[in-house]
Amino acid sequence: MIAEEKHITGYSVYVWVLIFLMSMTCLTITVTWLHLSALTVLIAMIIAVIKGASVITWFMHLKFESSLFKVLVVVVLTVYALVIGLTFFDYLYR
Repeated sequence: MIAEEKHITGYSVYVWVLIFLMSMTCLTITVTWLHLSALTVLIAMIIAVIKGASVITWFMHLKFESSLFKVLVVVVLTVYALVIGLTFFDYLYR
């Protein structure tokens, strides 16, 4: 039997991550009020990536996984970002 490494994350960490996510949501709403044209979407997408990374890291416990699993998650997310980017590129030239 393989010995499992136990990790204990206190509730205070989850509360801080929740506060961070809520503040990033408020920041996203604030950015939409600034009317920066195409830059608004870029900033909102960057904030969404940061929020997603924090959810994956803390709530889905990626922080405590093996390095191989972390690399595989990054590869999958990179391929996903490329597909989305190519979709936007196609939409740009229609």
